[in-house]
Amino acid sequence: MQRLRQGLRKTSTGITQVFTGVRIDENLYEELENALLMADAGLPATEYLLTDLRRRVKASKATDPKMVKGLLADAVAALLEPLERPLQLGRETPTVIMVVGVNGAGKTTTIGKLTRYLVLARQKVLLAAADTFRAAAREQLLVWADRNQVEIVSQQGGDPAAVSYDAVVAGKSRGCDVVIADTAGRLPTQAHLMEELKKIRRTIGKAQDGAPHEVLLVLDGNSGQNALAQVKAFDAALGLTGLVVTKLDGTAKGGVLAAIARWCVQEKRPIALYFVGVGETMQDLQTFSAQEFAQALVS
Repeated sequence: MQRLRQGLRKTSTGITQVFTGVRIDENLYEELENALLMADAGLPATEYLLTDLRRRVKASKATDPKMVKGLLADAVAALLEPLERPLQLGRETPTVIMVVGVNGAGKTTTIGKLTRYLVLARQKVLLAAADTFRAAAREQLLVWADRNQVEIVSQQGGDPAAVSYDAVVAGKSRGCDVVIADTAGRLPTQAHLMEELKKIRRTIGKAQDGAPHEVLLVLDGNSGQNALAQVKAFDAALGLTGLVVTKLDGTAKGGVLAAIARWCVQEKRPIALYFVGVGETMQDLQTFSAQEFAQALVS
């Protein structure tokens, strides 16, 4: 909780400053609206939160701005709650996880941290270096595999879909619990590159019926509303099951999680937010808790 609170400090500062006054009036709501928009919560989520907050204030007959701040935390937690779901493993063997995202979002590093998380949970993990376009990505994943003492399927300059296929087949034959496929960074506006991701997804399905069981999108918390645009585009192309939001410790735009949560509810898309990253160390990839996030955001 302390790491999360410290990581979200840049985002929370603008919101908590609203509650330094002594009156609950329209000025407070107006300032809060501006603060939420500045935190990149977006208009639909901001309007939803303000409406919910007004209802909670009226129901509780709150007269103290500090109490209103607590009610805002409750409203944020309720909005984010649909995103909170544990990563399910073991229903299929192996569980195949396809990881996607734009360049620079921290995708390969996230895979390394996720692998550590799974290894500590006594899962046998196999990595697939399917980002064959960028040599550095392959080398980076090899380092993570070595660090976590897990196996990796990799080939220099090979076809990404073929590498993914080979990894799933190898995972099945070696009795692995989880296979994680790294993929090349894609901008959702690059149609021909998004087609490559669709091909990888189809090929994984040929290697194992029903796979991939998870399609995770890694988002950079600094990208704000652009993160929501990425969720929409990657979901339309691949059918996302989960998200990982990284680099929240360096951003004032952490409110984008509210925007994503509101969109998921409105579009009836049951996408989970499995993990948030609030720092560089292995321990800074944390399972997402709506309650803890809301408390850290409004503390």
